Amino acid sequence: MPLLFVQDLTIDFHSQRGSTRAVAGVSFEVNRGEVVAIVGESGSGKSVTSLALLGLLQKPAAHIEKGSARFESEKLGEVDLLQLSEAQLQQVRGNDISMIFQEPMTSLNPVLTCGYQVVEALLLHTSLSRKEAEARTIELFTEAQLPRPAQIFKAYPHEISGGQKQRVMIAMAMACRPALLIADEPTTALDVTVQARILQLIRDLRREHGTAVLFITHDLGVVAEIADRILVMYRGRVVEQGTVLDIFTKPQHPYTRGLLACRPRLSIGKTRLPVVADFMSLDSVGNLVAKAGGVEAEALQTDFSHLQTNSDTAKAFPVEQKLCSTVAAPLLQVENLRVYFPVRKGFFSRTTEFVRAVDDVSFTIYPGETVGLVGESGCGKTTLGRALLRLTEPTSGRILFEGTDLARLPAGELRRRRREFQLVFQDPYAALNPMLTVGEAILEPLRVHGVGGSRAAQKARVRELLRTVGLSDDAEQRYPHEFSGGQRQRICIARALALRPKLIVCDESVSALDVSVQAQVLNLLNDLKRELSITYLFITHDLSVARFMSDRLLVMSQGKIVESGPAAEVYDRPQHAYTQQLLAAIPSDDPALIAARVG
Repeated sequence: MPLLFVQDLTIDFHSQRGSTRAVAGVSFEVNRGEVVAIVGESGSGKSVTSLALLGLLQKPAAHIEKGSARFESEKLGEVDLLQLSEAQLQQVRGNDISMIFQEPMTSLNPVLTCGYQVVEALLLHTSLSRKEAEARTIELFTEAQLPRPAQIFKAYPHEISGGQKQRVMIAMAMACRPALLIADEPTTALDVTVQARILQLIRDLRREHGTAVLFITHDLGVVAEIADRILVMYRGRVVEQGTVLDIFTKPQHPYTRGLLACRPRLSIGKTRLPVVADFMSLDSVGNLVAKAGGVEAEALQTDFSHLQTNSDTAKAFPVEQKLCSTVAAPLLQVENLRVYFPVRKGFFSRTTEFVRAVDDVSFTIYPGETVGLVGESGCGKTTLGRALLRLTEPTSGRILFEGTDLARLPAGELRRRRREFQLVFQDPYAALNPMLTVGEAILEPLRVHGVGGSRAAQKARVRELLRTVGLSDDAEQRYPHEFSGGQRQRICIARALALRPKLIVCDESVSALDVSVQAQVLNLLNDLKRELSITYLFITHDLSVARFMSDRLLVMSQGKIVESGPAAEVYDRPQHAYTQQLLAAIPSDDPALIAARVG
């Protein structure tokens, strides 16, 4: 018998606007020691499915209409998770089933130390004394490969990095040796090296303790590294399931083929990424072929074959590139830039040392090119991007924008020059004022800088910008919370374009987006580059995305640029050990490697 057997799970959400079916007749099973991955875009129902198993859906808005979830509990025997009382669920949670949530910062209590939170779980679910629970927590932190376990035991969540917080969550989840671990997007927005360590840790736990894993993600590259079987969810339904090798080598459903094709790959050059909609439209054409007859069917089949060929080759439409010219004057020159942050200690808060966030960095960007800046969290790349716009004041160095040193401009002149360079932030929701409509948010820079003509002309410009980024005019009257993550990022891009800048700094602008939405945003940025002659500094920790977007690449580590050069050359022949380490940590979806792992 499987450890978990879910059958015909159906979940509705009720609101004043009516009912929405979030999960529709989902069935699957998880065997002991097996890793089953559920993949799909945001809104596909994968997280709702997992929350339902532990009774964590928000009531009364969420309601389980029908279905069952049979589970072999060590304490309760065979039970239906969907029928358990709250008291019975308390016995299952943590003991038999544990969950790693997507965002560890919001899952950990900010006013309690990391160690106390794990000790609390052990005291609740086991008969250990407090002293034994504390010793067990240090042991769990060691198993989770946390550096300095004793110090992290006493640390608060804000005092450790994102990867370390995720490992604290894993330690807490594994505290009572559960039979099933539910991991909900445990590696989203993490650096590739941290992601590789998290995946290895989950593999080790599975091997040493026989733990089954329900791994929820939108990243198929990660799935290739860890899963035995895959369920693909689309609009609340499982549209395809099979072994990891079958899904990657013989995907049957158009949605699965779309998810696989829209991910940037290291092996391809500059291409226009396909999006899921391309493949779903192919499905519609295929249905028409099946229903038609005679000459009409033959014509439709020809069109369908043509579309299929384009999709199978990743729709390799070349993107026009403006490679830098050594003859052209550079748009931006950065010379010996330093950003140091003082560390103050003692009763009188004296400066005892400095954190060298950006340490003697120099590089050049030419008009019309995209320069990628890659590195792990904490390497200084975001601080560098903010320093270029003087949102963070540089300690020393020169920032020459069209020959003018921005580092020495007085505030009034700097404000006027800011029309020419803009920033797209990582979190589009935090970057937009929730009290302003989208139209007001895009109109604001036009009003502040007094450009765009009359009020009517400015509003016309706002509608034009919304259409430029693929949104309808009615978006102008809506608020940020009414849009998806990808749509909010498009709104931020529209706002950055409002003043017709020459340079846009994109700071991790696609890191937390679904692969299909990410493909849409990347295509949009390349389209705008071609049509409006925009220059980009593209900051990211995702090397596949950097490879797709960049003409040249800068690799940053511990505040310094350790390697630079044409993107293809850096990826094909990395010289620095740090660059080689980053590339080695990228998950591989090579069928031969998948076959070797599962074989």
